[in-house]
Amino acid sequence: MTKAREELTAGIQQQVIRFIADVILFNHSVSAKLGLGASDSQFMTLLQTHGPLTPRQLAEYSGLTSGTVTGVIDRLESHGFVTRQADRSDRRKVVVTPSFEAIQKTFMPLYAEQGARMQSILASRSDDELRTILAFFADSVAAD
Repeated sequence: MTKAREELTAGIQQQVIRFIADVILFNHSVSAKLGLGASDSQFMTLLQTHGPLTPRQLAEYSGLTSGTVTGVIDRLESHGFVTRQADRSDRRKVVVTPSFEAIQKTFMPLYAEQGARMQSILASRSDDELRTILAFFADSVAAD
């Protein structure tokens, strides 16, 4: 590996770390404004990404205990961000479903400025650059 390539890859790694940190801090700020904890907003992300999940699946994805998961679901439900529904295939199970109406009304305005900034950055890139960025992120999360 050439010195220039080493510097480029190190620079990318540093920027990814900084990007992740900035996103986490921003999400914590949004959560605090809504009276939620950090785990609460991460559950919202999991539900938006994967769709309705059982409490057990939320525990597996988050690495949290079942008791903590129940507390997070209780808080999200009390704010109207999720509902618990009986699983259609097994009525002994509960499925946690995000309330997209509440998410749009409450979360989206808080992310609007960040979304506009991201759109501006992406608009400045060529189609080839966008394909490269997309491939990079797709490869980064493929191990999930």
